[in-house]
Amino acid sequence: MIQIQNKQEKLIIVVHEIYGMNQFMESVCKRLSEQGDFDMICPNLLGSPQPYDYFEEEAAYRHFMENVGFTHASQKIKDILSDVKNEYQQIFIVGFSVGATVAWLCSEEDGLTGIVGYYGSRIRDFKEITPQSPVILFFPQVENSFDVDALISYLDGKNVEIHKFKGKHGFSDPFSPNYDAVLAETAFAKLLNFLEKEKN
Repeated sequence: MIQIQNKQEKLIIVVHEIYGMNQFMESVCKRLSEQGDFDMICPNLLGSPQPYDYFEEEAAYRHFMENVGFTHASQKIKDILSDVKNEYQQIFIVGFSVGATVAWLCSEEDGLTGIVGYYGSRIRDFKEITPQSPVILFFPQVENSFDVDALISYLDGKNVEIHKFKGKHGFSDPFSPNYDAVLAETAFAKLLNFLEKEKN
């Protein structure tokens, strides 16, 4: 688990991708914590301290689906939320890929101020959820496994702000071959604006 205490009254729970607690998650937590207004928690959902490399994508995905799964992962985040909700005035969840879907699965929980999801492609399997807190989602222009525009159209009107970028899955990850610096900074600016708007 990554835990950064700034002795703040606001918390961000970061939910990692299939790869686990890697350099990208560390950089996300560090960068968000440097905003100064938030404490940070990023739990290890895989149970292993060693993250998968990006070239192990298939093995990482198989491990997550077979040994973790969305139900278990979302319950772990809900348990954390239950444990800390009385310690903070505001709590946000920021998730990436499967972590975005996990965040989406938590969006009906009480005590959340807002949710941010980067390329949560499996949200398509849980479209029936209606978030109880504001949500902002970032999608790439094309995903190999589903129709991005169809999902966006379906989610329209569910208290969800959605942005589609002309990039690939992983565009915000500087350690990914799909990284796009301009898109990453654009999305991060929108993330910060969302946090600022909702916390006020």
